[in-house]
Amino acid sequence: MTYKPLTAALVATGVLAGGTAAAFALPQWLKADNHTQTATAQPISSTQVADSKPVPRLSRDNGAPDFRAIVRQSGPAVVGITVEGSHKASLETQGLPPGMENDPFFQFFRGMPGMQNPRGQGRQPQLPFRGLGSGFIISADGMILTNAHVVRDAKEVMVKLSDRREFSAKVLGTDPVTDVAVLKIEASNLPVVRLGNPEQIEVGDPVLAIGSPFGFEQSATQGIVSAKGRSLPGDAAVPFIQTDAAINPGNSGGPLFDGDGSVIGINAQIYSQSGGYQGLSFAIPINVALNIKDQIVKTGSAHHARLGVQIQDLDQALAASFGLPRPDGALVSQVTANSAAGKAGLKAGDVITEIDGKPVVRSGVLSSQIGMSAPGDQVRLKVWRDKSWHDLDVTLGSADESTKLAGASADAASGNQLGLALRPLTAEERRQVDIAKTDQGLLIEDVSGAAEKAGVQAGDVLLAVNGRSVESIEQVRDSLKGKPKQIALLVMRDGNRIFVPVRLS
Repeated sequence: MTYKPLTAALVATGVLAGGTAAAFALPQWLKADNHTQTATAQPISSTQVADSKPVPRLSRDNGAPDFRAIVRQSGPAVVGITVEGSHKASLETQGLPPGMENDPFFQFFRGMPGMQNPRGQGRQPQLPFRGLGSGFIISADGMILTNAHVVRDAKEVMVKLSDRREFSAKVLGTDPVTDVAVLKIEASNLPVVRLGNPEQIEVGDPVLAIGSPFGFEQSATQGIVSAKGRSLPGDAAVPFIQTDAAINPGNSGGPLFDGDGSVIGINAQIYSQSGGYQGLSFAIPINVALNIKDQIVKTGSAHHARLGVQIQDLDQALAASFGLPRPDGALVSQVTANSAAGKAGLKAGDVITEIDGKPVVRSGVLSSQIGMSAPGDQVRLKVWRDKSWHDLDVTLGSADESTKLAGASADAASGNQLGLALRPLTAEERRQVDIAKTDQGLLIEDVSGAAEKAGVQAGDVLLAVNGRSVESIEQVRDSLKGKPKQIALLVMRDGNRIFVPVRLS
């Protein structure tokens, strides 16, 4: 999904440059890669990270933050990250001269059924890219935290220290759900940051960000905490810290310090209509990042629980209609069959007001609490149903299970070479492609065989097969069981809906 200028969007604050262009190619920076309470966390100290030495707290005698001292002390532990890799080119633009993809003549034909790439055949070529980001050292032996989107698709990752030494870094693991990545460089006796406790900060507290905005290394900006536990579209698992510290492309993965010089978050996103800073910046709480780091170091990956519901916030009118005095809680609008919620007896129309005794004021609180739980964990939900209270015990499922199912081929057990690899759309992807809630849809991640010959492209959204809406791979498979010789796919591409006939025989 690409960032659309002049349209309000949440932008991952990494710096990307495509092809052989320099790292300051502004149009590529504006590509978005592909969450009012915080989740429970325990106090964090530097002793929780291997080889970290205690770092003294910094503040002036009057209690005001000493930003100069924080930069002097912790700046050496902030690193610049350069990545190189490649990603697939769009089938409809590959082989075109630079800039031709925006030519009105080409735009007239794009999206038409059967429109092939200019070379006429073959898969999407791999286009090289270079990217910039930030990170910070959490152990003296070279463990580094950054954002997952900074190192996405990277084949080579280089880390540059403040003393200009450079190291090749190994990506120990990434977690796209929380946008956290863990790197490791072979070094010793490195400077480290002190890790703080995000639960102790309050709105109005001073904060300091250090990173490499637009590639300018060791840049510091200051501001205040604007909000806590902010839930963003498509990122409901993370209770973001919102600040007004100036964050720009290249700050991704850099640390957010509190007034005592402790890291309380990882700078990750900005809200912008221009692609640059406009006063709204968002950081991943460090307790969330360390939870993911521990999982990655132990197993190489992170795992998240899944409840299996679609939820929304209440307003006063909805609360009154359900007989609630206040618009607090998460309203269940849909329950997935055979999910943890379905097995526990949750129903559409239930209002979840507590999880394990903790109040659920907004739906984002429930989402972040579930997202940071582990598969198999048991939680107790307090539910308002039919104007009475109910307690439900739920054994949480795994988000990985739905991901594995979603990534499967639609051709399995069908005998037809349709050639589609599908998965459900995330909430953020639905927002970006402007799909209504009544539409279902599956994202086409890869295409081959008959579908590719017919002109279906990776990145299209499959809405229906033979006129029937689809929301799962099983529904697509069912449409192929009769071994039809031809089917009609309804896909969305660049905001347009088109039917594509696919011959299977």
